[in-house]
Parts: sequence; structure tokens; C-alpha cells
Amino acid sequence: MSISPLAFVHPDARIGKDAIIEPFACVYGDVEIGEGSWIGPNSVLMDGARIGKNCRIFPGAVISAIPQDLKFAGEKTTAEVGDGTTIRECVTINRGTADRLKTAVGSNCLLMAYVHLAHDCLIGNNCVIANSVNVAGHVTIDDWAILEGNVAVQQFIHIGAHSFIAGASLVRKNVPPFVKAAREPLSYIGVNVVGLRRRGYDDAAVARIEDIYREIFVRNTNVDRAVQSVEQQLPRSPERGQILDFIRNSPKGIMRGLAE
Repeated sequence: MSISPLAFVHPDARIGKDAIIEPFACVYGDVEIGEGSWIGPNSVLMDGARIGKNCRIFPGAVISAIPQDLKFAGEKTTAEVGDGTTIRECVTINRGTADRLKTAVGSNCLLMAYVHLAHDCLIGNNCVIANSVNVAGHVTIDDWAILEGNVAVQQFIHIGAHSFIAGASLVRKNVPPFVKAAREPLSYIGVNVVGLRRRGYDDAAVARIEDIYREIFVRNTNVDRAVQSVEQQLPRSPERGQILDFIRNSPKGIMRGLAE
């Protein structure tokens, strides 16, 4: 453990082995920092911050400030960052409220400069959230999702695993897994084939996903009818189950399709 004499570290903070805290960092009392993590200069870890192992927190980041939510009543909540995650300059992650009691970022994620994660967001593992993305409260982003720069996500949205959202998009509806999304209003523009192949999906799995979304977003304009068509015409598969479960659990709807 290496703590600069120019840093402020509350004596109650729990600091792991081999962690490094640079000059002018500020670490409050109810904070945990895992082994091997690097806390850069001028970063602030406030009460409720839980930083995993081998994380990197760059200058200007503020982790676990209280929510920007008028309903917040001072309840004890956390902001959690998983192992191996990098938080770049001036990222802000607010802690949770009574709804989920935490805001959480998974392991091996990259949050680029000026990202804001509001209260009660749950981010999966291996996600990349690019510069100046703003994520409102109660949003869920599943594993391996990529959001390009300047994306804005409305509250209570769910973004599926392995999805890719183009820069400057406005996300007002749920984004199913495995897709690429762009345009205004946000629309399906294809399957995230490049990303899926990088992560080990073979040609047969990619073809199954393409067949499913062809029914949902190209051949049908009614989601309920599209789901029925997929169930009746396409074989069962893990991908089919994941996609249909996501749609059924999206009572406020999913993004638009090409046919719309």
C-alpha cells in the first residue's frame, strides 16, 4: 500500500494491499479499495464507494456522491466498481437510493472521460461506455454492451447484452441483446456481428440471431405478432430464449425496427 502524504484518507477507510493513492486524492471513511487499485490525483471517493481489485480511477473522478434525486432521504447506499475496471477523467457515479440501494459497475469495464452514471444504475461486466455518455437513474446495461460517445439514456431503460449503440443516440426505449442501434428515433440497424464473433459466437449462432431479428424488426411492425412468428417458425435456441425473454420483460416497449 502506498498513500501519498498529500492525499486525504480517512482513518476508517479500508485500503487493500498494494493499492496506490496519489496526491490530492480524497478518500472518505465509509470506503473500501481493493488490492492493487490505483486512485489517481484529485479523485474523490465518498462514503459508500466500494472499489474492487486492480481498478484504475483517474483524476477528477467522483465516486459515490449522493444521488441527484429529490426523493433521496439519506438512506445508506453504495456505489460499487468491479475488479479490473477503469474509470477515466471526471467520471461521476452517484450512489443508489432506496430503490436498488446501490449503483454498480461490473468487472473489466471501461468508462471513458466525463461519463455520468446516475443513482441505481446496474452495469454488467466488460462494458465500454465512451466519452460524455449520460445515463439517467435506474438504468440496466447488460454484459459486453458498448455505448459510443455522447449517448444519452433515459431513466428505467434496459440495454441488452452484446448490443452496440452509435454515438450521439438518444435511448428512450429498451435495446434488445445482440443488436446495433442508431438513428433518431433510435432504431435497429442490424446485428452486432463483429462484436459477437470477437466474443466467440460462431456463424451458426450469428445466423440464428439474424433470423430472429429479421422476423422482429424487418418482416413485422407489431412486436406481439413478431414474437408469435418467432415462436412458431424458428427453432428453440439459447439466443431465441434470451431475446424473447428480454422483449417480454420490456412492458414499455423496445426500440423501432427498420419496417417502421
